[in-house]
Amino acid sequence: MASSKFSDPPPIPYDPLPSYPPQPHQQPQYIIVLPQYYRTPRQFLRRPTRRYVYCAAVFILLSAALFFLWPSDPELSIARLKLRHLKVHSFPKIAIDVTLDVTAKIRNKDFYSVNFRYVVISIGYRGKQLGHVISDYGRIKARASSYVNATLELTDISIFSDLIPLIEDLARGSITFDTVTQIGGELGLVLFDIPIKGKVVCEIVVDTHNETISHQNCYPESLGL
Repeated sequence: MASSKFSDPPPIPYDPLPSYPPQPHQQPQYIIVLPQYYRTPRQFLRRPTRRYVYCAAVFILLSAALFFLWPSDPELSIARLKLRHLKVHSFPKIAIDVTLDVTAKIRNKDFYSVNFRYVVISIGYRGKQLGHVISDYGRIKARASSYVNATLELTDISIFSDLIPLIEDLARGSITFDTVTQIGGELGLVLFDIPIKGKVVCEIVVDTHNETISHQNCYPESLGL
């Protein structure tokens, strides 16, 4: 078989045309598309609501601390009242002798100690003071109570201005006296002292036959600083 006179030329390698303008080698880039987020009205109010709750809690705690730590006057009451002696003189003048034992209870309700400078116990008849006794200095611990004993002894006290009511009381067999117990002092704080006062009034009915107290009624009275 005869060969062909002409043969096909060999294939030439193809190179793609360069892009214009030529760019350097780059890393692949990605684009992330996020959906639009809308806040609900409840979410808008959540943060201010938390702030209001925190403020209210702090206010309540401060109010409670102020309530418990705010100083107040001590409670004063009569724990014991006993008549030791009663005698009415008709000569040479109308006079009376009275000996009265009083035990006062002082209760400190605060978280600070109390220093009382005096406890005054007085007795009167129909609005007229017959006499009084003053106790010594004392101290009461925080949230504690203390008892003060005093003996009020009156001798030859003239009550000529109330002669007629006294005769009526003697005929009835009972005499009504008024006792007033007062306390004064300071509430001991760290840097300063706060003055405090207390007062309790008792009405006692004394049986003149056996010289005993047949009835008593005590109640506290408020005092201004």
